[in-house]
Amino acid sequence: MKESALDYTASLDQALNRLHDEGRYRTFIDIERTRGQFPHAVWNKPDGSTAPVTVWCGNDYLGMGQHPVVLEAMHEAIDATGAGSGGTRNISGTTVYHKRLEAELADLHQKEAALLFTSAYIANDATLSTLPKLFPGLIIYSDALNHASMIEGVRRNGGAKRIFRHNDLEHLRELLAADDPDAPKVIAFESIYSMDGDFGPIKEICDLADEFGALTYIDEVHAVGMYGPRGGGVAERDGLMERIDIINGTLAKAYGVMGGYIAASAKMCDAIRSYAPGFIFTTSLTPSVAAGAAASVRHLKTDQALRERHQTQASILKLRLKGLGLPIIDHGSHIVPVIVGDPVHTKKLSDMLLNDFGIYVQPINYPTVPRGTERLRFTPSPVHGPKEMDSLVSAMDNLWSHCALNRAELAG
Repeated sequence: MKESALDYTASLDQALNRLHDEGRYRTFIDIERTRGQFPHAVWNKPDGSTAPVTVWCGNDYLGMGQHPVVLEAMHEAIDATGAGSGGTRNISGTTVYHKRLEAELADLHQKEAALLFTSAYIANDATLSTLPKLFPGLIIYSDALNHASMIEGVRRNGGAKRIFRHNDLEHLRELLAADDPDAPKVIAFESIYSMDGDFGPIKEICDLADEFGALTYIDEVHAVGMYGPRGGGVAERDGLMERIDIINGTLAKAYGVMGGYIAASAKMCDAIRSYAPGFIFTTSLTPSVAAGAAASVRHLKTDQALRERHQTQASILKLRLKGLGLPIIDHGSHIVPVIVGDPVHTKKLSDMLLNDFGIYVQPINYPTVPRGTERLRFTPSPVHGPKEMDSLVSAMDNLWSHCALNRAELAG
């Protein structure tokens, strides 16, 4: 690093040391997945040795990243077209694979159109930051626990914003009522909040949107593929998709590949496509990724049995952890958070699960969750069988006692 009157290296040291001192420095674990073996993988240790592990914190919720129909589609696309997309969507980066995927997504959500992005983070950020350009004077009402990508999009869009308390409909109503009734408005929220696994009150928010003339924007990233008769998300499950103006989803969780999208009216997608820098200036998804994602979306529209097995596994794990008296949060979704409440203890539990039991689950610390609510978040899948479940439950029982964590106190 260049010499300067300012000691840049010292500043970097201070910033990193703060994370170490608070016990929330994040460590990458080198995991090598083997096709057909998920959730089992190989841990490449720092010392060069290897060890088998069971992955309990992956977002490939249904194991579609290993599904033959997805792999076959990706192989066919790469053999036919090569590796890269060739540029942005405007400059040679649009292919038949992208158009097919957008058609599958529009059909999934029963919307006129869909628009692909390289991730759901970019989709949220680009769309929410662009809406004020399309609707001058727009006010965005954002749930306090919205994902960082939504917060970033709202923060930097230059328009007016209102933050309502998490899932607090009365607070949202107060904010809506206090503003100019003629001002354009959009309510941005999630269907499933990934850290606690609770559901957003979709119908009630739609009712408020109708009353106050607001658009609705929902993030369904932790629900698409897994809820609803065709995997359209919680809004589909509850018969509410037609009441949502813009649906955000991901291709990197239940669908097992990567990328994000919005589904909306043809004019809305066209306007975002035409005005959002995050779309205009970003190289498009590779054809192989688009092909694999389209195959995954198409398959999951008909595989209700896989969704049901996923929910069954989540219910079993929650029931067994509750039976140990562990402080889990259960809002009825597939997400299984166990609250530890201290970053050092959370990291220690994670390390011991990995080193002593071959169980891989990353600690979730601030700023992802509020201080004092640090946790381990388990994501069971249809292929986490009885053997894997027994091993996890036994390890948690052993380590919770070993770490002298007070179950009753934490549960309260």
